[in-house]
Amino acid sequence: MLAVETNDLSRRYGPRWALVRANLRIEEGERFLIVGANGSGKTTLLRVLSTALPRTRGDLKIFGRDPDEERRAVRHDLALLSHLPAIYEELSGVENLRIFLDLMGRTDEAPEPWLERVGLEVRPDPIWSYSAGMKKRLSFARMLSQKPRLALIDEPYGQLDPAGFGFVDDLLTSLSDEGTTVIVASHQVNRARHLCHNAMLLHSGQTRWTGPAERIDEAWDVLHTGKAS
Repeated sequence: MLAVETNDLSRRYGPRWALVRANLRIEEGERFLIVGANGSGKTTLLRVLSTALPRTRGDLKIFGRDPDEERRAVRHDLALLSHLPAIYEELSGVENLRIFLDLMGRTDEAPEPWLERVGLEVRPDPIWSYSAGMKKRLSFARMLSQKPRLALIDEPYGQLDPAGFGFVDDLLTSLSDEGTTVIVASHQVNRARHLCHNAMLLHSGQTRWTGPAERIDEAWDVLHTGKAS
């Protein structure tokens, strides 16, 4: 089954097209990589797929559903992890997850196991005292607590140290092993390409290449030099 299917998916900000005719066919359980320079459209694409941004034109289906017709069901199946953590700085990690679980109607579920899964101690300290890497791990815990069928992750390695890089590698692999479809936008191309099945290269909102993730370096060289390596 296709987890994501798009046809000419496009998004415009005023007169500027940030995403132009993106066509995707991503299988359920696949790990898919989106690569491109700053401003290439990576974040816009993730936000449109998540329904956080409306598409200007084109077709989008998530697990066979059109978000315009079944928005609630589509949003139930996916989670978006932004590169900017959306957390309450004055609260602890447990309190942050408690609020999030309550909003999902899971009032009887303990938040502590989600913190443990991302390697965070259960502690009463407010989030403002956390390091950037700890905040990033908390954002991962919140995403995991949604139990998504589709995880959309923007710059997963940002703010993390080398130990955190290994944590992300293991997490992305375990998610797809559990059946979750994972779409990653990352600047860490050499690292992420070994973890993903397929990839696309964006430039100025346009798809310049799609294919096996292990060949993304070749596509990048062609884009910037005009010659195959």
